[in-house]
Amino acid sequence: MENTAVEEPEIAVRDDDGRISQEFLDHVTEAVEAKNSALLVALTSELHEADLADLIEAFKSEIRAAFVELQQSDFNLLALTEVDDRVRDEILDILPTDTVAEGVKELDVDDAVAILEDLEADEQSEILNRMPEVERAALQRGLDYPEDSAGRRMQHDLVAVPPFWTVGQTIDYMRDTDDLPDDFYMIYIVDPSFHPIGSVALNRLLRAKRPVTMEDITDPDFYTVDASSDQEEVARLFERYDLVSSAVTDEGGRMVGVITVDDIIDVIEEEADEDIRRLAGVGDEEISDSILDATKSRITWLLINMLTAILASSVISLFDATIEQMVALAILMPIVASMGGNAGTQTMTVTVRALATGDLDSFNVRRVITRETTVGLVNGMVFALITGIVAWLWFSNIQLAVIMGLAMIVNMLAAGLSGIFVPLGLARINVDPAIASGTFVTTVTDVVGFLSFLSFAGWWFGLA
Repeated sequence: MENTAVEEPEIAVRDDDGRISQEFLDHVTEAVEAKNSALLVALTSELHEADLADLIEAFKSEIRAAFVELQQSDFNLLALTEVDDRVRDEILDILPTDTVAEGVKELDVDDAVAILEDLEADEQSEILNRMPEVERAALQRGLDYPEDSAGRRMQHDLVAVPPFWTVGQTIDYMRDTDDLPDDFYMIYIVDPSFHPIGSVALNRLLRAKRPVTMEDITDPDFYTVDASSDQEEVARLFERYDLVSSAVTDEGGRMVGVITVDDIIDVIEEEADEDIRRLAGVGDEEISDSILDATKSRITWLLINMLTAILASSVISLFDATIEQMVALAILMPIVASMGGNAGTQTMTVTVRALATGDLDSFNVRRVITRETTVGLVNGMVFALITGIVAWLWFSNIQLAVIMGLAMIVNMLAAGLSGIFVPLGLARINVDPAIASGTFVTTVTDVVGFLSFLSFAGWWFGLA
């Protein structure tokens, strides 16, 4: 009977939830611990850079270091564009400078810039000095643009032709030229000074007859962005006009690169992630940060929050005699402050997001203020009724229920107003509203909640 070899089933890289599978992680870890380079190459050489990045981040720190040391020149540097900053720095510290320089040379300029931009100036210079002059000059140009600008994100490789070329000439040019971009969607039409004057989509080019000139099929209604423009502004342009790519120009209006939708997707994700972290007061913290780094990134805003909490407590202390004579006030006043805080956070989140996306401007700000004020008032009346009934059933005191309802209306209205005016005020003085809004809005709702509730009680019962 003939023996047949049974192949070991292939290990799935990701599980059903889209995460790196534990089985695959264990196999790679075992190969690293055994220093089995051949098995490691077999397991990881064909991985997409996004899969490799997630695998690297899943490693414990010591396994990650050993993995990179075993890979050396075989390590796919493109994976470094997908990992967080701390992991990237850790890996770049392990890899020899020659290996980094050689790997960067094979990357697109925008990916190479993303890897090098967070390094110290001397480390950047050391790597750049080991690269050929042409690649070094392109990288240096990219690094010279402001951080988070279109110039940092753009691809330097592009296809640009003069308007008098025919479709046939353009197609032959693309067939015969070796250094075209790996992926592109547009042919850009430029004048002799390399100022863009239009674009031709590839599908339109391929449907045109060879004798037709590029000028005849050029779409003049195309969009350009300045290389120094903030990447968030560029992302809004892509979103607004459903762009696939856009020409990037320098201060003289000459075309210097192209930014594409895949770059913009990364920008949108980064900006949304940044806004969420800032709203929570955790700065630039990454999931891979150490305990010390995470503590340092959070402690500043926790300290500020403690100071504002002391302010709210000082308001309560003004009514200590009132609270002593009616303990029910101490039981109920956290409800007023908590409801106001949550309502203020809802309004603040909507406002900060609208400011970040450019949806809130001078044309609609009054309408939004009116809407949020009305919402706060309506919610206040609804929850005034609910909490008033709760207070009445709890303490069998109709007067306390009325006080609870009045305080709820006042604080919910203050929550709506502070939730929109605090972010708008911070934006007006050029302070990022995502950073500081939460602390200030919470302070307003706490102070107004305690002050209104205890003031109404003191006045109503004549205890103050």
